[in-house]
Amino acid sequence: MKSESSLQILSPARGVGRLMSALILLLCLASPLRAHEPYLATNQVDGIALLAAPPAPGSGEEAADLEQARAVFKARTPAEEARAMHSANLSFFLFAPATGPTFLPAKLPKTEALLTNVRSELGRIINPTKDHWKRKRPYQVDETLTLGKPEPSYSYPSGHSTCGTVYGLIIAELFPEKREAILSISRDIGWDRVLIGKHFLTDVRAGRVLGQAIVRQLMANPAFAHDLAEAKAEVAAAERAN
Repeated sequence: MKSESSLQILSPARGVGRLMSALILLLCLASPLRAHEPYLATNQVDGIALLAAPPAPGSGEEAADLEQARAVFKARTPAEEARAMHSANLSFFLFAPATGPTFLPAKLPKTEALLTNVRSELGRIINPTKDHWKRKRPYQVDETLTLGKPEPSYSYPSGHSTCGTVYGLIIAELFPEKREAILSISRDIGWDRVLIGKHFLTDVRAGRVLGQAIVRQLMANPAFAHDLAEAKAEVAAAERAN
């Protein structure tokens, strides 16, 4: 890409046409390199206003929530535990079993860029909501539910459930014929957190509600709609080529 100073030393003798060609080339090169502008405005999705408060500490509702968490944790199978540990990485490619070989790393760059851009915005929606209620995680209430490393954030709502819901709904737009299988994986991402003692089921359900609200706002954003359309075209071309 030419710098501004290099454009200034072009001789008039080379003609206006060459200068215009150079400017057009610069614009074309600059377009795909532009920084991502947020799809969502600050506070456009307010999880604190959207979600009901979690069960209060010491309440009967919390006791029931904890009893369910204990039952699920103790009944998990080795296969379920392995899946839950794997899904904790929140990779977009957790959905590959549903989408098939079209959606694999580096195969769909526009699709990956779209999801990466969305992912970059989720923390500023999820984290203030967690920090507002400061709910303890199941293993902090009952140490027998401890498995793996502790989590640095609060429990309500589940960030994994929120992200899994957002990713699943977007990917289902790209692979509509595989929608049910994709959304099943997104639900599992949340449920897996209950299996390994990281969340209560109420955390997971709240994450699903928050994720759906985020996607509704994304769909109404023109920039997101543009990028989603490009990703859809990329997926369709890749599907035809397979």
